[in-house]
Amino acid sequence: MRDFETPPIRCVGAVIHDRNGRLLLIQRANEPGQGKWSLPGGRVGDGESDPTALRREIAEETGLTVAVGPAVGRLTRSGSQHSYYIVDYSCRPLSHELCAGDDAADAMWTDAATFTTLARSGELTEGLSELLSQWNQLPREP
Repeated sequence: MRDFETPPIRCVGAVIHDRNGRLLLIQRANEPGQGKWSLPGGRVGDGESDPTALRREIAEETGLTVAVGPAVGRLTRSGSQHSYYIVDYSCRPLSHELCAGDDAADAMWTDAATFTTLARSGELTEGLSELLSQWNQLPREP
């Protein structure tokens, strides 16, 4: 009998900059990466499109409503029991009042200095800073 690997779990993430160029980060309340800062997002539910899943996840984690734009990057992450195929999309906030909830312990708009401090102190999820740099999506100067 052959052991078949389960297909990766499809997930979406949001790269959201406010009008001042700050990047939205959430602090993960659960594993993987509990306590680390990351992009908001999560699993795509059965029958959901990526934009629908992304709007739902962002609302649950941050209280924001967004307009979903184009994909900015894709990656595969390995977890302890599953692998995750993640597509990150550029999103534009339609509301601006943050309210952390669901899988987010906290949420904040980060400027370049704060983001650099989080990266240097190991408080970002693994590889986030490098990926955002590759994708030209780091916090921006206003």
